[in-house]
Amino acid sequence: MAQYKLVKCTINGKAVEQMVDVRASLTDMLRNDYRMTSVKKGCEVGECGACNVLIDGECFNSCIYLAVWAEGKHIRTLEGLLKENGELSDIQQAFIDETAVQCGFCTPGVIMSAVEILESGKDYTDDELRKLLSGHLCRCTGYENILRAVRKTLDKRLGKENAE
Repeated sequence: MAQYKLVKCTINGKAVEQMVDVRASLTDMLRNDYRMTSVKKGCEVGECGACNVLIDGECFNSCIYLAVWAEGKHIRTLEGLLKENGELSDIQQAFIDETAVQCGFCTPGVIMSAVEILESGKDYTDDELRKLLSGHLCRCTGYENILRAVRKTLDKRLGKENAE
């Protein structure tokens, strides 16, 4: 017999509440109940990063994060990055500019990891960025383009002179 619990949280700035099966993952709640299709079901064991979301500013694999743990949390998905007028965020635009997408399946999760990096306000070396982005499996091998997109956006946000 399934048990259910009411979960109240904030998703992309909007307060929500949902009755969820206590065994359901956050991925399932976001996709099935809120139609956040940017949250991809990849490996479902926390290895590929396709389901990454920000929870209170920290990146998590939502496939291994129970929906009931979201109680009182602030969750951001790729859909939450769009500006009010529908314009893409700077990191989303950088992914397009640097051709950091191929099939696009892994892209939302990688971008959410990049958002955590960018919002830290810290400067990182390319080696550090590679390590911070290493929790993603991209079968289309767009890694160098992804690194360039994150570097470009980080440099712009930090006001570096060589940023375009």
